[in-house]
Amino acid sequence: QVQLVESGGGLVQAGGSLRLSCAASGRAWNMYVMGWFRQAPGKEREFVAAITGLGGSTDYADSVKGRFTISRDNGKNTLYLQMNSLKPEDKTVYYCAATLGRIATDAASAYNYWGQGTQVTVSS
Repeated sequence: QVQLVESGGGLVQAGGSLRLSCAASGRAWNMYVMGWFRQAPGKEREFVAAITGLGGSTDYADSVKGRFTISRDNGKNTLYLQMNSLKPEDKTVYYCAATLGRIATDAASAYNYWGQGTQVTVSS
């Protein structure tokens, strides 16, 4: 019932910034909790950030807290992840996800819909 398409990934030097976008299509967009996850080859999927339907509550992984900001524009059905002070360890594929839950959760199993991912490369 919802489709997600990530964009905005690319190559950036360490210390630089990128903004990822996730365009969504589906009903009742502002009812969905949205999250960002990332997964490097051979490693487990890692929670990055989540935001409630109206943007009132957010949650961040400790590894990105203070550097990344999650936000949403419900008028555009779009989720964002502003990434500042990027580090080489941030280099991986980033995915957006959606759920009809009400809590900004870090549990990947709680999310029912996923995008295809966008590659972020951070050079040293």
